[in-house]
Amino acid sequence: MTESISHQRVLKIAVPIVISNATVPILGAVDTGVVGQMGLAAPIGAVGIGAIILTAFYWLFGFLRMGTVGLTSQALGQGDHREVGALLSRGLLIGGVAGMVIFVLQIPLFAVSFWVSPASAEVEGLAREYMQIRVLSAPAAIAMYGITGWLIAQERTKAVLAIQFTMNALNIILDLLFVIGFDWGVQGVAFATFIAEWVGFVFALWLCRAAFKTPYWNDWPSVFDRARLKNMMLVNSDIMIRSILLEAAFVSFLFLGARFDDVTLAANQILIQFLHVTAFGLDGFAFAAEALVGQAMGARNQTALKRSAYLTSLWGGIICLGLGVVFWFAGGVIIDLMSSAPEVQAEARSYLIWMTLAPIAGIAAWMLDGIFIGATRTRDMRNMMLISSAFYAVVVMILLPILGNHGLWISLLLFFVMRGVTLGWKYPGLVAAAAK
Repeated sequence: MTESISHQRVLKIAVPIVISNATVPILGAVDTGVVGQMGLAAPIGAVGIGAIILTAFYWLFGFLRMGTVGLTSQALGQGDHREVGALLSRGLLIGGVAGMVIFVLQIPLFAVSFWVSPASAEVEGLAREYMQIRVLSAPAAIAMYGITGWLIAQERTKAVLAIQFTMNALNIILDLLFVIGFDWGVQGVAFATFIAEWVGFVFALWLCRAAFKTPYWNDWPSVFDRARLKNMMLVNSDIMIRSILLEAAFVSFLFLGARFDDVTLAANQILIQFLHVTAFGLDGFAFAAEALVGQAMGARNQTALKRSAYLTSLWGGIICLGLGVVFWFAGGVIIDLMSSAPEVQAEARSYLIWMTLAPIAGIAAWMLDGIFIGATRTRDMRNMMLISSAFYAVVVMILLPILGNHGLWISLLLFFVMRGVTLGWKYPGLVAAAAK
């Protein structure tokens, strides 16, 4: 690691990711807005449910980004440029094959999706039209996980921002052209995303062009090296199990919240957005931790590793404290902007205290996730998530009957805390491994 670990270096990695994340809700709002101009409810629901289903399938391969960051950053730390090039090719191949599998199996996958989450005949029909078009870009969308992880590992987050901005800007322009201009309706939204994802993928490959000028990316014995592939599979499988458990906790939270009345359910949906904002704000610093810790681990530099973990966590903590203060003083205003129903506003306000505490409760878990991903200590991540998930289940069973929705929120925050505590328990072992 030739460059020192500094505040400037951390911010250089993190800030483009934070800006990139800020563009995501804008695209969702435009997608909804353009179909809303049709004056019908069904198209809005179709685009919403179709996007959720496809995102869920793509998300199953989200491990590709995290695993690629850790492995690539460690290869960089070791000065193994052959492996860096091979990892790019592996990510592209895995993403491409995964996307093709989803495309080939789309009929049974979509059928199961609508069986689990049924909709009206009109909404389901429109959603199928939307998904049948968008799934054509599945190979590009999933391969992008690998490219993004590869770029983050090299601290090229400005490139990640450029890709995200290009895709979203083109998507918005095509939304307006196809839906408002050509009156293509739901299909227009799907075609806009399909084109934007393939253009974004090609642009991402162009940004990686230097790698394709080396002999490493197509050194097939290295790309398909059995030991390297086995290690990549182990890392990715651990991350996938950890991510499924994490998602299960959030899904169970939503399902348990649905047992309450409609007003409480609506309030919870609004308050969940506060957690999304927190995650968007922290992602940049967690990604910085992934890259810097991974490089330090690869170089077997304990000092750099500890400083990387400290500085990224320091900035993550500052962001979390700032968000907690904003939620405390402006949370009511934010709630009012998200709902005009007085009963929902009042209900959401009664749980606002948990939103002010959520960033503080979750900071250790979020930042340690990035640190452990960079170090590829994924077995520890998986095992600590198993412990935390079991703890969450027990706490929910105890607190939900006693405190109702307050108990549900407290359980979620304690889940965050337990994740931080358990990973913190394993952190000294991670640091010690850097010297081996």
